[in-house]
Amino acid sequence: MIGMNIRVLRKKNKMSQEHLAERVSVSRQTVAKWENEEALPDIHKCKLLAGIFQVTLEQLSSNMSEEEVEHLGPQGKQFFGVVKVGERGQIVIPKQARDMYQIQPGDKLVVLGEDVTKGIAILKTDSFLEFADMIRRAEPTREETE
Repeated sequence: MIGMNIRVLRKKNKMSQEHLAERVSVSRQTVAKWENEEALPDIHKCKLLAGIFQVTLEQLSSNMSEEEVEHLGPQGKQFFGVVKVGERGQIVIPKQARDMYQIQPGDKLVVLGEDVTKGIAILKTDSFLEFADMIRRAEPTREETE
């Protein structure tokens, strides 16, 4: 399981066994043994591998199919699929995303955009307002700066 994950993630990241071995300070043969499940990396090496592949330790060690491993996003990032924009600009947020981020009917969402990448982010209003309030409280007052 972990060996297959290492192999698929290594290939997904277009790395040779030798290059990966250099990054985790082991021999190419050690990487080959991991991938063939003749040996297991220790926890320190697993943490290094997870960092290199930008996945969690849980993802690295999970029993996933090759297809699931291939579609893993970088750590902390999710891919929920593609949605179609309706005539009036409406989209349907995929159920998996609604469940993961606890988005319920009637919730208010903030839509943010980024000009360079043309990216759009959607945040729950309560989370965004808490974050904005935290920033406001962290700003020094005029008396503190003088």
